[in-house]
Amino acid sequence: MTATLLATKRVEKPWGRHDLWPGFPDPAPDSPPIGEVWFQTPHAGEPELLIKYLFTSDRLSVQVHPDDAEARAAGYPRGKDEAWLILAAEPDATIALGTLEPMTKDELRAASLDGSIEHKLDWKPVKAGEFYYSQAGTVHAIGKGLTVIELQQNVDLTYRLYDYGSDRELHLDAGVAASNPVPFVPLPTPAPDSVSAGKDRTILAEGPKFVIERFGGGARDITLPDGVMAWLVPVTGSGVADGVAWKAGECVTLTGACHVVAEAGADVLLTYPGDKRI
Repeated sequence: MTATLLATKRVEKPWGRHDLWPGFPDPAPDSPPIGEVWFQTPHAGEPELLIKYLFTSDRLSVQVHPDDAEARAAGYPRGKDEAWLILAAEPDATIALGTLEPMTKDELRAASLDGSIEHKLDWKPVKAGEFYYSQAGTVHAIGKGLTVIELQQNVDLTYRLYDYGSDRELHLDAGVAASNPVPFVPLPTPAPDSVSAGKDRTILAEGPKFVIERFGGGARDITLPDGVMAWLVPVTGSGVADGVAWKAGECVTLTGACHVVAEAGADVLLTYPGDKRI
């Protein structure tokens, strides 16, 4: 098998921060704020999934991502489902997911143009430890004061519907076409998983495009089918995957058969493409 510790890419964003998260060096006070840290393979555009950390000091635009068919019609390799694990949240932090009431496409366009869309979204209070899976087509906006691990299909494709009066470009034609402007319905809660390698694990999501598992300290043998890659994302703690050391704030890709040992008290995510558990 192969375990590979991934390189990081720091992305400057106007809504980013100068105080990040343990394990990530803070940017200099006089430099642009960092909003995202990406974990990249040597060939960044090829893998099906991408892992990021998000650091927000302001709310992000109201946006939507297309599904696979819509994205491919526009010349991209895939659409974007995404999921978020909330690591830290200020007391008033929110995420908008879906609309308060079903809207027609024409109503969505009009609300995006006049700004009323901001008040027609379902702004949900969020707190540390919560998890959300957002399927392609969901109208959404991430609020300020959040530190988030984002797991997503690997494509840099976002349609901006509204940006609170800023002069940034909107993508109304493509965004309205890709949107499903209805109230958000979470994915069904996966059935409890069995004990694996002597350690309980939890299935956070069995989404249409990727599965997310969570497990703690101990040893675990992971076997992936040929051609399938998994991403090991340590939330807390440290460990080793086939001789490759890792710790919180890092990310490791796995292929083939792998022996993973996480220290006691660790909290680890494992995500991989497809709709079946490994």
